[in-house]
Formats: sequence, structure tokens, C-alpha cells
Amino acid sequence: MRVKQLSININVREYLRAIGVDAGGLNIMSAKAQLYIVSIKGLKSAGANVLKQDALSIGADLAVPKGTVQSLKDEVDCLLIGSKKHFRILAHKELTQPYGLKEVAHQLQIILKTEKPKECQVMGIINANDDSFFEGSRFKAEDALLKIEKMITEGATIIDIGGVSSRPGSKEVSVQEELERITPIVDLLAGSSLLTQAQFSIDTYQPLVARYALERGFHIVNDIRGLESDALCKVVAEFNATVIIMHMQGRPDSMQDTPIYDDIMDEIYAFFQERIVKAHAYGIKNIILDVGIGFGKSLDDNLLLINHLEHFLRLRKQILIGASRKSMIEKIDASEVSDRLGGTLAVHLAAAKNGAAIIRVHDVQEHVQALKVQKALQI
Repeated sequence: MRVKQLSININVREYLRAIGVDAGGLNIMSAKAQLYIVSIKGLKSAGANVLKQDALSIGADLAVPKGTVQSLKDEVDCLLIGSKKHFRILAHKELTQPYGLKEVAHQLQIILKTEKPKECQVMGIINANDDSFFEGSRFKAEDALLKIEKMITEGATIIDIGGVSSRPGSKEVSVQEELERITPIVDLLAGSSLLTQAQFSIDTYQPLVARYALERGFHIVNDIRGLESDALCKVVAEFNATVIIMHMQGRPDSMQDTPIYDDIMDEIYAFFQERIVKAHAYGIKNIILDVGIGFGKSLDDNLLLINHLEHFLRLRKQILIGASRKSMIEKIDASEVSDRLGGTLAVHLAAAKNGAAIIRVHDVQEHVQALKVQKALQI
């Protein structure tokens, strides 16, 4: 007999299949092996006591503050811990309970239906301006086309082109100047076969710039202002384009001065809900969400968002993460922009593991390779 301890990160279904478990047993056992941890804030104490007992009766548990049994507080914050099997039972059982537990059951049902993407795409960054924080992403006309071709060859499936820097402290430019910056690259692409080899995204919040790119074969608008503009909504809908809705607190020139949130997870989730409703009202069907790493966030905010991306998957949209060479890495490692590739890979691999479907990067080949290795490790 041989006994081995296995990682909790293995593909349990594959191991069960390998030892010959039948189909019914495979589903039952894999559900037992998948662990969930859910934060519940503001649950009535009476409801917490009911949920605690129900959880314990099936082998799960609910962590509650001291004094909850005596209902010393009307509402408490809790942590529900259990397997997929446990959550299925609780999601059914609590539907008939009072004290807010019906809403808890509804949320558990949503969580159970939410799945992480099986693949993570790489979006390559091309900047058509002279002031982006990473010099290696700045290109002009023909040089940009060569770089785009290289990125596609290396494995990028989306190319994001922008003409305005949104680094902390950057200033706005006129629509005319932004158009002048992106026009040479967009025009060259319009006559190129590259448009058929990848999807192309225009990084702008200006309706005129978006229209110019969409008329010439682009299919995605990457809006750092998250559909704040009604006019941009109309343009995206007119072309049946995909929109990337990003969250940003403040504006680039001041967003990193004093970023403060009561609860960043709840606030960004509510922001996305609101903007998704707005997008649908204008007829926009294809939506990608970006939590906006570094856009009005502290280091702790950024780390929290990366670690808990699964929270946003409940909105049933693809999640994009762009942390490439950003200052959050400097705050951890005191490194210059040119030396942040290792930190970037670490952040992006964590994001992909936690639910990101797209990562926006300066270094395509390295990310494609890292993602392949990460996938191979998940056996």
C-alpha cells in the first residue's frame, strides 16, 4: 500500500476518472471536493443562528461573532464554509426560511452556477502616444504594424490600440489630437490582413475616436470611463461592438491621490450592475468587465481585487485584468518599469487562476508561455 498527499488544487474529476469511478460517483465526489468560502454581511442574528445549525447538520459551518447565539446584535457578519454539495443542500433548504435567508439561498444558487473560464486570452498593448508609462509600448505607424504582427504570431488574440495615456497624473488631450495619434495605425490596419488574424480594440472614451476605429474594422471599445458617455453607448450599439467597462475612481490626473472605499468589492460590483443595465438599455449585448487595477486603488485594493475576482463572475461577463508593469509591483518590490515583468506575470497568473478571461499585457510571448505552463500544472 502507498499513501500520497495530493494538492487541493488538482483536477479532482480527472483523478476520480483515472481510478475508475462511475459517472454518478464522479459528480458526487467532485462536488464534495470543491470548497467554497462565502462572506455574508448584515445577516440578522436570528438568521445566522438558523444557518449555523443547518450548516453544522450537514458538515459545513458558519463562522459568526461572539454573542450571536444570544442575539446581542441585530445583524452580524458571517463566513460560510462548505463544499459544493453542502451549498447545494443549503441553497435549497434556506429558500423557505425567514430572516433574510431566502436571499442567501438565492445568492448561493448563483454562486453554484458560476464557473471560471477554461481559457485565458492575451490582449497585446499598442500605444500611439509618446507619454505612456512604459516606453516599450509606444509605436508609430509602420513600426506598430510590425509589432502587432509579432504579437499575433506570439499568441495574442486581441490587440488594444490607444492614443491617450491614462497613467496616474496624466492629462486629457483633445479629441482631435487623439484622432491624429491613432489615425496612421488604424488606417494602415484597415488595408491589412492583420484585421482578420485577431480582434482589434480601440482604447478610448471618445465617441468620435471609437467611431473612426469601428468604421475601419475594429470590434471592441475599451472604455476606461465605463460607459459614462451616452454618445459612446450609441456608437458601440450602432456597430454591435463589444465594450470593455472599466471601473475607475476619479480621473487619471488625481485618481491615486487618496483612493478611499467603504467596501471596494461591493462598490465595484454595484458600479458594474448599473453600467450593465445602461449598456443593455442602449442595445449593447457584448460586455467585458475590468475592475481597473491601479485606477483609483491602493496596493491593498489591487491585491484584494485580484484575489477575489470570482466575486465578479456572478455578473456572467468575461473579466479582463490589466496590471502589466504597473506601480503596484513597484510598491511590493521597489522596481523600475523596465524590471517589472516577473511581478506582472505573477499578478496575471493569479488573475487567470481566479477567473480572468483576458489579460492585457505589454509582453505577449512571456504571458502566452506562462499561461501554457500554468494550464499544464493543473492536472
